[in-house]
Amino acid sequence: MTHTDPISLWDTSAAEPDPFGPLDGDVSTDVAIVGGGFTGLSTALHCARHGLSAHVIEAHRIGHGGSGRNVGLVNAGLWLPPQDVFALLGRGRGRALIDTLGEMPARVFDLIDRYGIDCEATRTGTIHAAHSPKGFDDLARRAEGWAELGAPVDLLDARQTAEKTGTTRFFGGLLDHRAGMINPMGYARGLARAAATEGAAISTRSPVRRLDRQGDCWRLVTDRGTVTARRVVLATNAYTDDLWPGLRRTFTMIHFFQVATEPLGERAATILPERQGLWDTAPVMLSLRRDAFGRLVIGSMGAVLGGGAGLSRRWAARTLARLFPDLGPVGFQDAWHGQIAMTPDHLFRIHRLADGLYTPIGYNGRGITTGTLFGQALAELFAGGDETALPVPVTDPRPVPGRTLRTGFYHAAFAFNQLLKSL
Repeated sequence: MTHTDPISLWDTSAAEPDPFGPLDGDVSTDVAIVGGGFTGLSTALHCARHGLSAHVIEAHRIGHGGSGRNVGLVNAGLWLPPQDVFALLGRGRGRALIDTLGEMPARVFDLIDRYGIDCEATRTGTIHAAHSPKGFDDLARRAEGWAELGAPVDLLDARQTAEKTGTTRFFGGLLDHRAGMINPMGYARGLARAAATEGAAISTRSPVRRLDRQGDCWRLVTDRGTVTARRVVLATNAYTDDLWPGLRRTFTMIHFFQVATEPLGERAATILPERQGLWDTAPVMLSLRRDAFGRLVIGSMGAVLGGGAGLSRRWAARTLARLFPDLGPVGFQDAWHGQIAMTPDHLFRIHRLADGLYTPIGYNGRGITTGTLFGQALAELFAGGDETALPVPVTDPRPVPGRTLRTGFYHAAFAFNQLLKSL
């Protein structure tokens, strides 16, 4: 494999290999998939399991986009509480989507078990932590919605949350027992290995330059050859470019950065002792996890600012000191950021861009379970299913009003938040 700079801690710590290389020549397949992340690889894997030939074409390496930069939370639901999903989709369609997403962590872990994917998987849940009394009120409302649906989700008071997290800074939490944690790059590479084992083809370092319609097929043109297919999935989400004009205007792109400490050993043993992943209710969200090697990985909305001892690392040091005053000074090993595709209503989209051409998009930071689900759902569609069985209704792409202004505002606000909390 040609050497390239690592994109995240997960890139260097993932145990799964990445043996794939560029496209070489002209090929035909049933399903062509642009993008080698969770969605594209899940599509390829499930197509192959349905007896369809599939070919993934990735511009860089497996997991190069959001998949390899993810926090690693295997969450069971949407960004929204159940009550808001019902208001947007109706009780029937909303309940179906919530139930399916509630099953997705188990499906992800089943795939990990079935194919022996080495990705540091833990199944001890995730914690949504209240940063304020108002945040706890929001969690209590969410807990009511989940209780009505019979979901295994517990509302924790401040004391219980402190026991689970190792800090007294939170006002409570919502523990979702369905969820868990993974090394996201390990999962992506493992999905690629699984897809290849089932017969799918994978080409990396092969950016698609052009997408042409030829009769009842599509032709994807790269520098090293072409792929012809009757069906195409654009599985690029927040890393969508201009291959399909106007598509990236259908979501607002934000960054999410993470900073990883050096392995802390017993110093961090009381922090998230059961290895749950955590995110909070603050408008500028905080995430925190402990990996299999004892590193704390802390993150928030925005891009990495400054190298070495730059702003993002100062933010991380001050935030850890506020949360865990007994931890003491820590050294940092890595910092990185990725892109998230946000939609105005925080719901996912599946667009049919043309006959035989689909794109799932707008994951709102829920890429692991959503990407796995949408890949499986599209494979079932291509194997003879009906569009009405897809997790969300198929819609036409619509540009987000004021997208450029929104993006600029978010970038500035998140940078200011880093500066303010670094003081």
